[in-house]
Amino acid sequence: MAGILAWFWNERFWLPHNVTWADLKNTEEATFPQAEDLYLAFPLAFCMLMVRLIFERFVAKPCAIALNIQANGPQIAQPNAILEKVFTAITKHPDEKRLEGLSKQLDWDVRSIQRWFRQRRNQEKPSTLKRFCESMWKFSFGLYVFTYGVRFLKKTPWLWNTRHCWYNYPYQPLTPDLHYYYILELSFYWSLMFSQFTDIKRKDFGVMFLHHLVSIFLITFSYVNNMARVGTLVLCLHDSADALLEAAKMANYAKFQKICDLLFVMFAMVFITTRLGIFPLWCPRTIEAILSLAQMRRTRNLRGVTPMLRPPPMGPVVPTGISSLALAPWMINYSKLQVPNKVNCWFLEVFNKLQMQFLS
Repeated sequence: MAGILAWFWNERFWLPHNVTWADLKNTEEATFPQAEDLYLAFPLAFCMLMVRLIFERFVAKPCAIALNIQANGPQIAQPNAILEKVFTAITKHPDEKRLEGLSKQLDWDVRSIQRWFRQRRNQEKPSTLKRFCESMWKFSFGLYVFTYGVRFLKKTPWLWNTRHCWYNYPYQPLTPDLHYYYILELSFYWSLMFSQFTDIKRKDFGVMFLHHLVSIFLITFSYVNNMARVGTLVLCLHDSADALLEAAKMANYAKFQKICDLLFVMFAMVFITTRLGIFPLWCPRTIEAILSLAQMRRTRNLRGVTPMLRPPPMGPVVPTGISSLALAPWMINYSKLQVPNKVNCWFLEVFNKLQMQFLS
């Protein structure tokens, strides 16, 4: 196990050249992100679940009732032991052959049995009140964390000039606001992981589960190797559209159709602009720059020239590791970037070939 951990946390993969994990330990002069900090996300995720229960019961539910959203569920199916046994033990969608057999056994017509199964399936669907409460919680948290992110980032230099994300990397001190922002986001995604099994089961359950896993993975590793500055930009950018989507759902549940349509149009515009416009804006240039530097390094090695291993003080560098691909759209195409290591050269070459294959 120790060998696997040592291989996984290989410094040549996660960190720039001539930088070790010992260099990023806290000192009296500066504080850096530590992997142990992320343990705080688990108790905070539990506290967030408790706050959610209180919020849904004492805030969201009264608001839903005030908007005439009733807790009444769909029409309850007529009690029938035989049909109930088939529904729970065999199938919820009987075929024609089974419907005909049940029709003869119960002396019911086929349409009545089909209606019973439809009503019984609808019984398991959550009420509109529960849907509204869930959306209101996600809307409230999304609005809060996005507002906090904007207020925090507008005071930082890397919002206005993304070159500051890589100045003196990875020796960038950790501030209390940045630490709070990261832990808050990570705790929320962990709480969604836990609550997904008790929340409303939707058709995209598997997709959302994978989405939460990937989000937790990227937040965790961007924090560990101190890509927190660019990570805050990505987090705030992705949070910008979430509150609008939940607000549109709430308007739909309250039957405010015009408001729902307006909010959904706003959500679509923000989503397309941020995630499909701003976010991938720098990705092609970044891949081109890194691959050209990889080619330069191979050329220098063939000629017997030692490549630059460490950037000048306060100079921008290219981060390494898996997180660099997730955060690539925020990287800038500089002429004096640090040459990536062999793992990244190989990984990015494979990535480029796959991209060319799919886009051809």
